[in-house]
Amino acid sequence: MATYDDYDGLYFTIQSIRMYHPEVLDDIEFVIIDNNPDGTHSKSIKNFTSHVKQPIQYIPFNEYKSAFVKGQIFEYAKTPYVLGVDSHVLLEPNSIKKLIDFYDSGKDEGNFLQGPLVYDNLNNVSTHFDLNWRGHMWGTWGTDPRGQDKNNPPFEIPAQGMGLYSCRKDCWLGFNPLFRGFGGEEGYIHEKYRKAGKKTLCLPFLRWGHRFSRPNGVPFPLTLENKIKNYFIGFEELKLDTSPIYEHFLKESKQTHETLKKWHDDIKKSMCIAE
Repeated sequence: MATYDDYDGLYFTIQSIRMYHPEVLDDIEFVIIDNNPDGTHSKSIKNFTSHVKQPIQYIPFNEYKSAFVKGQIFEYAKTPYVLGVDSHVLLEPNSIKKLIDFYDSGKDEGNFLQGPLVYDNLNNVSTHFDLNWRGHMWGTWGTDPRGQDKNNPPFEIPAQGMGLYSCRKDCWLGFNPLFRGFGGEEGYIHEKYRKAGKKTLCLPFLRWGHRFSRPNGVPFPLTLENKIKNYFIGFEELKLDTSPIYEHFLKESKQTHETLKKWHDDIKKSMCIAE
């Protein structure tokens, strides 16, 4: 998991796995990417890791601040299968064991795997993102009836929130190195897998709860500029039509066409240099 000043969430996520998934504890390691290692939470996180008896890595990562540091877990994981979770996610009992069995049986076929988000009432679920634009995001929550029964077989989805995601370590396609800040990974990574000839799947048994509310505010730098630039980066890399980005943010934000075009042109120049 990648974390940014979220000791409480990280603590409860790891402890819930240790307490309620005992059948997998001999088969897993924890990898923590601390994206604010000089922050007020880091000392508590490092102290906590000293009490975890399972293999655990604490990685301070200060090169840049971004949600995309979650891709770093694939660099440090020593296991053949990798499960990435936000540092405030809870997994249903036995779901990790079922995921390991799914991999061991070869059913993943190198695809990108996710599961249904379970809401706070522990009843309603969202199985995927429909790739529509709303609220400064490319993706709106949707529910496929096949995902409401955890015993149903996997099925393809357009995208899903990135609070939980999984694939084989050697099948991770990675994020564009130009991404910065927060926003833009949903949809992008899914299209990247499809363009590589792979599938993005919902595993109905892989259910996860996510803490959305932040009564103390968002601790990390969150800007609309970074989000828009990330969309331009992702769409340019995947050779997608960028006109929907202009249409949405001209309508739903205070940005001018001139500003969006400048950001877009800057991104295209950066990508040429990077290539």
